[in-house]
Amino acid sequence: MVEPLRRQLVPGACVEVTQQIPHRDRVWTQVVRGTVVSFGQKPTGSWFAHSRNHTLWLDRLILRADDGEIIALNLDEYSVVKIESEPKAQAGPAGAAAT
Repeated sequence: MVEPLRRQLVPGACVEVTQQIPHRDRVWTQVVRGTVVSFGQKPTGSWFAHSRNHTLWLDRLILRADDGEIIALNLDEYSVVKIESEPKAQAGPAGAAAT
């Protein structure tokens, strides 16, 4: 995944993720939309991986759908992430009185 996109996957950003699973004669495609809860690399616990700490590291994106469902996605070379909107700016300190 390209670095500028990684920096945009911050909590509160709304995204659309298209994932594809290639088969011999067709492709399964799934589109998911939601608000980013977290993004980062997480270990799989795979015993056969030969990388950092002998663990396979995957890009994991956790989203919250509009209905509240939590969706965990492992991003791979077949995943396309589109930023629909940036996180909303905070309105200011809580309890601040308007004058």
